[in-house]
Amino acid sequence: MKATLRSRCARTFAAGALSAALLTAGAAGTVASAATSAKPSPSASASASKSTASITVKATPTSVKAGDKVTFTGRTKGMPIGSKLVLQHKKGNKWTTLQASTTVKQGSSYSLDAKLNDKGKQELRVKYDEVTSPTVTVTVK
Repeated sequence: MKATLRSRCARTFAAGALSAALLTAGAAGTVASAATSAKPSPSASASASKSTASITVKATPTSVKAGDKVTFTGRTKGMPIGSKLVLQHKKGNKWTTLQASTTVKQGSSYSLDAKLNDKGKQELRVKYDEVTSPTVTVTVK
């Protein structure tokens, strides 16, 4: 009987020691991983918000005579109200900012009017900071 009691006590002690060792190792691992994980810097969180920002664009009409007005409308996501949007056109391989600009309104929408003078197919986009819309094509006759 004493042997059975001793063996039970030994098993209980061993199980307790093993549990304590596992808990300690787990807690140490958690503390170590928490200490090594870097806190996000303000620039990292700013770039994350830029990466989630987006702009849509629609041109109306898509075919005009030189000097006629084209209206660009769309919605933004992840940009504060009042953000300045600019219209750009592609000249060769380079994007050039035009004089036309607007701001993001309540409801994250915008509307922008521009007169296009260069004849041919014009590739245009709307830009805010590093965020750009997809390209739209307007034919100027």
